[in-house]
Amino acid sequence: MSTVQTLRTFLFYLLLASSSFFWCTLSVFVAPFLPFRARYRFVNQTWCRCAVWLAKVVMGIRYEVKGLENIPERPCVILAKHQSTWETFFLSALFEPLSQVIKRELLYVPFFGWAMAMLKPIAIDRSNPKAALKQLAKQGHERLEQGAWVLIFPEGTRIATGQIGKFSRGGASLAVNANLPVLPIAHNAGEFWPKQGWRKTPGTVQVIIGPPMHAEGTGPRAIAELNDRAFAWISQAQRDIGSLDAQSQPLETQTPA
Repeated sequence: MSTVQTLRTFLFYLLLASSSFFWCTLSVFVAPFLPFRARYRFVNQTWCRCAVWLAKVVMGIRYEVKGLENIPERPCVILAKHQSTWETFFLSALFEPLSQVIKRELLYVPFFGWAMAMLKPIAIDRSNPKAALKQLAKQGHERLEQGAWVLIFPEGTRIATGQIGKFSRGGASLAVNANLPVLPIAHNAGEFWPKQGWRKTPGTVQVIIGPPMHAEGTGPRAIAELNDRAFAWISQAQRDIGSLDAQSQPLETQTPA
């Protein structure tokens, strides 16, 4: 990484951390008095838009989105490829209100975790997969009934560019039981914002939003078929944008959601 890009990356993290501390502190005192949708916009959507904007202006990470017309009017379950932190910011800014599966430990971070707790996340204990799946089913269904999108990274963890992890069926199960579709999303953010290290590279992230996918029936077979269909679509979309090796085999992942 060049000296200039190193300085830009340092400046980005400095501005991101400063804005996070300021905004989360402000949110702790303001957000409790707002209704949930307004609270989400104030706490999360505004700051995530700021983060995406900083990445664009300071580090040169731009983006192009295809398939916005595929987003349904009614919130549903989003199944997205996970490569970096960038897509978490972007998707949290695009969909509102949005509830996502996070590690429970994040809620213990002063100010940041306190602000996040007010956004009704699904905070799971990764050390207890069975309990985490039950929690996802229960709280995810509640969030959907409350009119919130539910964001799930079915691989469970960030996977490096060129690879893809096996999909957990938790998201497909949630969609089938709620009689709602899944919305598949592919992207190549990991090429410019890798999952490891602090190196960032200028470029244009390609985001592709697929058509909503409905289950064909109910029960375990319908869940498995829907999950496989979403996996196949995202895999092909990743190949189309050059972000998945042609011979890549799904990796085993350890996270439950």
